[in-house]
Amino acid sequence: MEEVTEAVNNLSVNDSHKKNRIQVSNTKKPLFFYVNLAKRYMQQHNEVELSALGMAIATVVTIAEILKNNGLAIEKKIMTSTVDIKDESRGRPIQKAKIEILLGKSEKFDELMAAAAEERGDDAEGDEHS
Repeated sequence: MEEVTEAVNNLSVNDSHKKNRIQVSNTKKPLFFYVNLAKRYMQQHNEVELSALGMAIATVVTIAEILKNNGLAIEKKIMTSTVDIKDESRGRPIQKAKIEILLGKSEKFDELMAAAAEERGDDAEGDEHS
């Protein structure tokens, strides 16, 4: 979990100052790193925006589907676009596909997260259970 916290603190936020955006790469981190980070963002902000370019789009879709299929998230919005990226080797811009998926907490999110925390042995609510 410290790795997740470190990533949250070091996350570079560009084009808009959204604190709940995760820019996914399909090479830098394992899939479940992003799944767990998205859960934490939803706890803090009630929603999370997953964003990816090119080949990482499949990873973002997979993350969104895992969260939805586990009953943690609902799909609020999906945006697709094409962006121009300057290719240093060719010296001309290339177009890349971009996807942004906005997920919100499901009605059962807090209940499911509390149950998962209880299973692990740590208490998400901070309450004492006897």
